[in-house]
Amino acid sequence: MPIHLVADTPSRLSDLRGLLGQTFEVTSELLAAARLRDGDVEALVVSADLRLVDNIAALKGISTRLKRIPRRIFIIDQRTRLATVQAYALGATDAFFSPVKPSQILARLVDIEAPSIVPEELPSSATEAASAGAASIAAMFSAVINGSAIDVADARRAGAGIADSIAENGLSDWLTTVRRHHEGTYQHCLLVTGLAVDFGMSLGMGKPDIERLHSAAMFHDIGKATIPLAVLDKPGRLDDAERTLIETHPGAGHDALKGTPGISAEVLDAVRHHHEYLDGSGYPDGLCAESIPDIVRILTISDIFAALIEHRTYKPTMSRDKAYEILLDMKGKLERPLVMAFRDVALNR
Repeated sequence: MPIHLVADTPSRLSDLRGLLGQTFEVTSELLAAARLRDGDVEALVVSADLRLVDNIAALKGISTRLKRIPRRIFIIDQRTRLATVQAYALGATDAFFSPVKPSQILARLVDIEAPSIVPEELPSSATEAASAGAASIAAMFSAVINGSAIDVADARRAGAGIADSIAENGLSDWLTTVRRHHEGTYQHCLLVTGLAVDFGMSLGMGKPDIERLHSAAMFHDIGKATIPLAVLDKPGRLDDAERTLIETHPGAGHDALKGTPGISAEVLDAVRHHHEYLDGSGYPDGLCAESIPDIVRILTISDIFAALIEHRTYKPTMSRDKAYEILLDMKGKLERPLVMAFRDVALNR
């Protein structure tokens, strides 16, 4: 399998060749002169300092060709949320902090050609829609962190691509694609968007309502950009202080989007209230049944189910039937007829 290596300095390039050259057929070039001319490349490994404007500009300059490569692994120096967000916004499908273990990269690369794990190639539209969605979410997070404008149109295009992919290929392919290629908060947001769209379709919603639904889902966790990664990705139960911090994200997302052109009142409401329950036990405002609109009720069910079935390295992936049982047990919190209607989405679609 041919792999192309790109780095911003000769020493980094030499390190990459030493890391991967014994196992794979590699080609390499410096980032400043990168052209990505080789059409047979199946994977790209990039090692560059993403704090440098020249490096960012160089990666943007080759972004169109870069995104044609199925697996794009970025190795980043700074153990910060911003560096991670920047890597995904620039086209990474995977990102690792330096120094990276050879086994980490090898596992990702070998996975591309592992028919025993994935017996048939997933539909390209699902992979492309997931990549576009992850890039859009990363750009939104970066905008919140930097205090810059959020690209609402890009998020809508990405959401529409997800809706088209699910309409064409079905929900199961979407769930498999997202869990295979994406991690953490990006994986969760993509799963929620896919589930919400499929739920809306199963309910017979029209195109305008589906568009509002996928917009709300794409934006629903944008407030998590303000939460440290150590808390978001903690492999275990959160303590009281961490839980309190996590519960600030709906309000933070609402504040980040408030006043943004193109964001409707319905979407703003969904971002703020997707953790509210019918019995008033949710947050941040403790709303009760009559105060929670339908789009929020649909989004909340999709959000909970996605959190249960998402793939995390520190815990087994819960089955869809077990996750649905948990929804059924949340009596009084979720609208029962909607939960019953969600059964086909959860188990069959």
